[in-house]
Amino acid sequence: MTLLTEGRSEKYAKKLIGKTEIEDALKRLDKLTQEEARMAAAQNLKATHTVDERVKGVADTVGAVDNKVVGVDNRVAGIENQVAGVNDRMASVHDQVAGVNERVVTVDERVKEVIAGA
Repeated sequence: MTLLTEGRSEKYAKKLIGKTEIEDALKRLDKLTQEEARMAAAQNLKATHTVDERVKGVADTVGAVDNKVVGVDNRVAGIENQVAGVNDRMASVHDQVAGVNERVVTVDERVKEVIAGA
């Protein structure tokens, strides 16, 4: 009976040792899985931070471009005002030319009268 009991005790001990080794391996696997999850989260955070910084850079660039567009818009408005002034002066010149043309016609009529009376 001793042999039979020793055999069972040995098998039981081996099962316990094996079970302990499996439990230890599962615990190590669980720790590694948790560590991997933490590392993945850290990588995601780093990537998110990088994207955030790049978006801020793009926003700054867009702001600078917007300011330049406002400056160009102001200059175009100034040019538009100058063109309107030139247009007004051209209308004045046109009126003066029309007045000169009327005087030339009058002089031409007088010259014709002088020639006819001669």
